[in-house]
Amino acid sequence: MVARVQQPAPAFEATAVVDGFFEVSPGNPRLFLQLGRTHLLAVLQTVKLEQYKGKWVVLFFYPLDFTFVCPTEILAFNERLADFEKLGVEVLAVSTDSEYSHLAWANTHRNEGGLGPNLKLKLVADKNMKISRDYGVLLEEAGVALRGLFLIDPKGTLRQITINDLPVGRSVDETIRLVKAFQFTDEHGEVCPANWDDSKNNATIKPDPTSSKEYFASANKDSMLIDADSANREKPPTGNSPDPKRRKVEGQQ
Repeated sequence: MVARVQQPAPAFEATAVVDGFFEVSPGNPRLFLQLGRTHLLAVLQTVKLEQYKGKWVVLFFYPLDFTFVCPTEILAFNERLADFEKLGVEVLAVSTDSEYSHLAWANTHRNEGGLGPNLKLKLVADKNMKISRDYGVLLEEAGVALRGLFLIDPKGTLRQITINDLPVGRSVDETIRLVKAFQFTDEHGEVCPANWDDSKNNATIKPDPTSSKEYFASANKDSMLIDADSANREKPPTGNSPDPKRRKVEGQQ
């Protein structure tokens, strides 16, 4: 299955680290893991896409734990989880690292390139690379994922795809803007123009040839004034205004 906008998002099931813990499969006993001098309680459960039906999901892929751009992205999303929660959005981060790598990274301090303390964002372990492959972001030879971001609606339909090459991180603000825009269009039936932002420019468009003119007339008022001013400057001389060429000839007589 290939991830495509307007199509069902590819299903997945995988191990995740949550709040510094594991989530692998329901019913398994609790385990203690030793990481350096820190003892961590690991609760084993699974993370499945289907468990988020009824919620929006931001699914974003990153290349590797313990790297450079990746922690900046994960921590940026982590700091805005309350904003996503208000919008009914679940945020999941995915890489091809193991859950053990995720766990170690989550418990490494931020000043050492880690994600701790207080990481709340779920880190999904795509060890067999199936999720990355299904979503079309896997670099097969390198075994890592491109920086793909996928917005999935409450029905499980894929609504938006952004894929960055490895060196450049993504914008949390833009992700939230997109979520709000899709939620608005789903609720109201109007469409959102370029750079639409509910906090700044909240004008939307009624998607029909007649009603849309209201938006275009309002959005292009300045250009209409410029056109009118240009037209006034380019008007040909009237009968009361002598032709400049004629004035020049008359002045030579």
